Amino acid sequence: MMLKKKIPLIDQHDKHGFWGGKFGGSYIPETLRKPIDDLTIKFEKLRKDKKFLAERDYYYNNWVHNGPTPFIKLNNLTYHLGGAQIYAKVVSAARGGAHKIYGAITAAMLCKRMGKRHLISDTGAGYNGKMFSIAAKHFGLKCTIFMGHKDYLRQKPNVDAMKKNGAEIVQVYTGSQTLVDAVSEVMRFWVANHEKVHLGVGSTVSANIFVKICGWSTAQISRELKKQIIDEFGKIPKKVKLLNCVGGGSSAYGMWSEFMDFDKRQVSFEGVEAGGPQNSKKHAAPLSNNSKIGVLHGAAQMVCQDKFGQISETESISAGLDYPGVSPLHCFLKETGRANYVSQTDEDALNAYKLIRKLENKINPSLEPSHAFARAISIAPKLSKDTVIIVNSCGDALKDKHIIKKRLGKY
Repeated sequence: MMLKKKIPLIDQHDKHGFWGGKFGGSYIPETLRKPIDDLTIKFEKLRKDKKFLAERDYYYNNWVHNGPTPFIKLNNLTYHLGGAQIYAKVVSAARGGAHKIYGAITAAMLCKRMGKRHLISDTGAGYNGKMFSIAAKHFGLKCTIFMGHKDYLRQKPNVDAMKKNGAEIVQVYTGSQTLVDAVSEVMRFWVANHEKVHLGVGSTVSANIFVKICGWSTAQISRELKKQIIDEFGKIPKKVKLLNCVGGGSSAYGMWSEFMDFDKRQVSFEGVEAGGPQNSKKHAAPLSNNSKIGVLHGAAQMVCQDKFGQISETESISAGLDYPGVSPLHCFLKETGRANYVSQTDEDALNAYKLIRKLENKINPSLEPSHAFARAISIAPKLSKDTVIIVNSCGDALKDKHIIKKRLGKY
């Protein structure tokens, strides 16, 4: 199983939609076969359409942020830890505070071109819902967001933002009342209403076409980052580590996309999953725990499951990482050895957040990227000074202020 050069990873699937012959696919009810086929044909046509690309680029380069989101060196953290140089790609500076805005813009543009006026999606941390509500409002679309009740309660700032933007929020009370249940419910709603609504999936998960659309959107992060690295160093350094939190996996794919063809000894990828509470067996880390393949939300992937194949209940302080599955793209990257996956606990993430806020006033990472910062903090002192660690600070901590204040005593 090998990666192909000069072909975007999102396109390296077989005719049945599987990466590596076993990850991904489209496990969908027959009633959705035509809507999926229609969306696939439309997207593949539009991604080659000059007018569509020009509109996308305008929004990505001007509306999402005035130019590329910042790329900064964390001088104080680097000095404090010794060893590797630590940088951050501050994607949280994007409109709305997270990387989800890229997928939301694409979904809204597709919705209009599919001749529909109602945009629906899922959310865990609330960022995807917030971004979809922003995009829908801008494009004059009705917006409905499905959100687990547990997440609804713990991500109040983003809930308030969605409401302010006019979105309808459907709370999900089934199962663990988190992201996995929100995705299930939005899928059910789409099955019943696909003729009138357009579904935009919040991460690189679900049936093949949704993985592709989301990954195609977030790849903007790495397009910017590659140029910024060259501007900073004059070239791509000999030792680069790209660290990213991984829940569904959209921000990680977005950060890594343009660097797939580099030798991993020069540019390595490390995905950081949610290890859950320190003294609990629950986690949301299927890749780093070598979970088995299962089918979840329309795709084959590594899934947290029990010995009977039932989906395990996950737990994480981070709502955006609290998901039992993971993108088939990341399953494929793990299988090929191109990327390495580890996990960090809730406590690791909180300690990382605390240290970063003490030393660096330019960033305020949410609990999702704080997992990746925890990994950076643990490995930087062991690495040479010519190693460059870059962390994707893909979300702002405003949404987590109540959790952080409760756990750390202040925000």
